Amino acid sequence: MRYDHITGPPIDKSYLESNLPKYLETSVEKMRKATEILSRGEKYLHLDCDFCELQSDINVAEVGGDISSEQAWYLREKYLGMERQSEIL
Repeated sequence: MRYDHITGPPIDKSYLESNLPKYLETSVEKMRKATEILSRGEKYLHLDCDFCELQSDINVAEVGGDISSEQAWYLREKYLGMERQSEIL
């Protein structure tokens, strides 16, 4: 495993996907499958539902303390294409 020589954490952050609550794992898997279907050029009419469900489940898990904020943002960036903005002062 390679680590950031300045800050210390692993460069590959996929470890943030481990030990997710079951409901969140299910939402992530739905989004993965939707992305695969679309990447093959096939029609998929439930992407908006899967997106909203995953976004909601990430938020619930984060607020409920089931995942860290770092995990939540990793999932949002990877699966929802969201970008973390600088915090409001």
